[in-house]
Amino acid sequence: MLQEILHRLLTSIPTLLGISFLVFLTLRATPGDPARIMLGERASEQALAELRRELGLDKPWYIQYGRFLKGVLRGDLGRSIKTREKIIVEIKNRFPATMELAIASMIFATTLGILAGIISSTRRYSFLDYGTMIGALMGVSMPIFWLGLLLILVFSVNLGWFPVSGRLNPQLSLQTITNFYIVDSLLTGNWAALKDALWHLVLPAVALGTIPLSIITRMTRSSMLEVLGQEFIRTAYAKGLSERWVIYKHALRNALIPIITVTGLQLGFLLGGAILTETIFAWPGVGRWLVLAVQARDFPAVQGGAMLLATTFVLINLLVDLLYRYVDPRVKG
Repeated sequence: MLQEILHRLLTSIPTLLGISFLVFLTLRATPGDPARIMLGERASEQALAELRRELGLDKPWYIQYGRFLKGVLRGDLGRSIKTREKIIVEIKNRFPATMELAIASMIFATTLGILAGIISSTRRYSFLDYGTMIGALMGVSMPIFWLGLLLILVFSVNLGWFPVSGRLNPQLSLQTITNFYIVDSLLTGNWAALKDALWHLVLPAVALGTIPLSIITRMTRSSMLEVLGQEFIRTAYAKGLSERWVIYKHALRNALIPIITVTGLQLGFLLGGAILTETIFAWPGVGRWLVLAVQARDFPAVQGGAMLLATTFVLINLLVDLLYRYVDPRVKG
């Protein structure tokens, strides 16, 4: 097991290098001068040259990229051009918010998606089945930014049920230990903050989790229909086992491999989709931070954020592969 994990991590290095190189070149190819953005349009050429030299932007691209890789090997992603804060610190403060949102969205999508897929597969060609599939098609076709704005308009502006933006009411205080507000609220026994943090999480989680919900529903239905048509399921019914026992004990377990695969991939994609969701709901996570960094041509921040998301995606895929061993003993390394 350990040897397999090390092998997977080593084979992921070229992927991460390729991503970092593409991000680096793309940033340099896009219009905009970080020095001019920082100093303004009326800055003198001398001031601009001095700032570029201070930031290392006057060096050839390969030297800049080499310095970036050298810093990554030391665990140093550099400093933000805009705030002059260390990228590691910026990520540490914002990544828990993104992960909290992604995990909540995935819990919402996985729970409802698997349940809807099971019901749809066991009630094939019924109105419930058709309704579930139409809802899944609508969900996967719905843009995140449109759904987010619609949820804000209906449930925040018109009904006033949920807050419009942010993670916590500014009037509430919370002692941060992990920067995961739900966890910190539980650790400190701050039940008012826990309730408010959960309430702030509902709309962004629903907006971000709608597309994964639709995909997981369709995958669960397809996988369950394939398993339910096999001989061992008919044998289980012939033995007099209850429908619930056959479905959840025998059919679902054998259908879990493709469901786990698509769930793991969707969790990785959620980190990218969170960029739109965090922007719409003013969620102070890595996604919103990256949008502001791109607008400011903050090269170190964008490079560090992209490396973080890519590394997280690789680790999630590794975790999914390892889970196969526990779900299906036939899967070997």
